[in-house]
Amino acid sequence: MTQAIRLAVVMDPIADCKFAKDSTLAMLWAAQKRGWELFYLEQSDLWLRDGVAMGRAAPLAVIANPKRWFELGTAAATPLASFDCVLMRKDPPFDTEYIYSTYVLERAELAGTLIVNRPQGLRDINEKVFTAWFPECCASTLICRNMADMAAFAREHGKIVVKPLHGMGGRSIFVTEVGDKNMQVIFETLTDYGSRFAIAQRYLPEIATSGDSRVLLIDGEPVPFALARMPTATDNRGNLAAGAAGVGRPLNDRDRWLAAQIGPELARRGMLFVGLDVIGGYVTEINVTSPTGIRELDQQFDLDIASLLMDVIGRKLADRGVAGA
Repeated sequence: MTQAIRLAVVMDPIADCKFAKDSTLAMLWAAQKRGWELFYLEQSDLWLRDGVAMGRAAPLAVIANPKRWFELGTAAATPLASFDCVLMRKDPPFDTEYIYSTYVLERAELAGTLIVNRPQGLRDINEKVFTAWFPECCASTLICRNMADMAAFAREHGKIVVKPLHGMGGRSIFVTEVGDKNMQVIFETLTDYGSRFAIAQRYLPEIATSGDSRVLLIDGEPVPFALARMPTATDNRGNLAAGAAGVGRPLNDRDRWLAAQIGPELARRGMLFVGLDVIGGYVTEINVTSPTGIRELDQQFDLDIASLLMDVIGRKLADRGVAGA
């Protein structure tokens, strides 16, 4: 009898996830449908002992039931190398604790486990800063600590977006323009008076009419539909967590061009599931930690995006000679 693939997930508390929207749940359902064995860990369940990556892993079953969507078995100390694949789906903030977790996962990777996304890539690809590797795909962007430089950038462009480098879900994103008496306070807050880096980008007015589109890449290849996240009438932010509405649309030629520029490099770095944020034809962020949007696109276009990801994972495991892949 062929042994089942053993897949573990590191995530935020599963009891707190939003059943109707959670992309990690979709991935776990897709893996379970294949007969793969599932195991659950949180960040606090990871540790290293004498160079060996360990986890307090609980057997997991996921259920398509909004009132009871998971069942956990008894957690046990387990070498992470005993899993064929580990999904790293812990949400930001991308802080030192997150980085320490990637070190644990990298030790498992070196012992033969497939980590999705790759730990080194998670460390190297800051979701805001990595846009600098593709300036031809992005609107004018400044990353600095100097508040005077930020003020000059605002004068150059008239209206800008300013945000921290470590957040998610639209947290601490400001839109400001020349003449705004709060501008200096915004710079002081985000840079902590010049002691921290922050990012400023030229404001793209298309956010109001066509939203902030999430283009999903699986092993560098785009899913054929994007999720345009439309801000509310009282907010500038195109983030679902900030109340934006998700409206699916087919990819356009510009989306495909952006994916062709960025996707191959991400795939080379082991980033199997990535979300590009696109406003007005420009990439504003490259999301590699825990991209979302699967459930909304699945529902609107009768897709099964998570199964496409599991197909890729299965092929990579088969290439490694893993039994059952």
